[in-house]
Amino acid sequence: MPKKIRELIAALQSADFVNCGGKGSHRNFKHANGVRITISGKSGDDAKKYQEKAVKKAIEDSTK
Repeated sequence: MPKKIRELIAALQSADFVNCGGKGSHRNFKHANGVRITISGKSGDDAKKYQEKAVKKAIEDSTK
């Protein structure tokens, strides 16, 4: 079962990413290290596989 967009956002926020705006259903997140990621979709939508992979990679990159 795919994760929800809200779960990806919660994972980013727990990894110290800050929501720095967006337009429409897009949300931009930035980490203090300079790592950026954009998540699109409504919070109740199922996340796509590429979104899950991108969030995982962004969290890994932020710890380096």
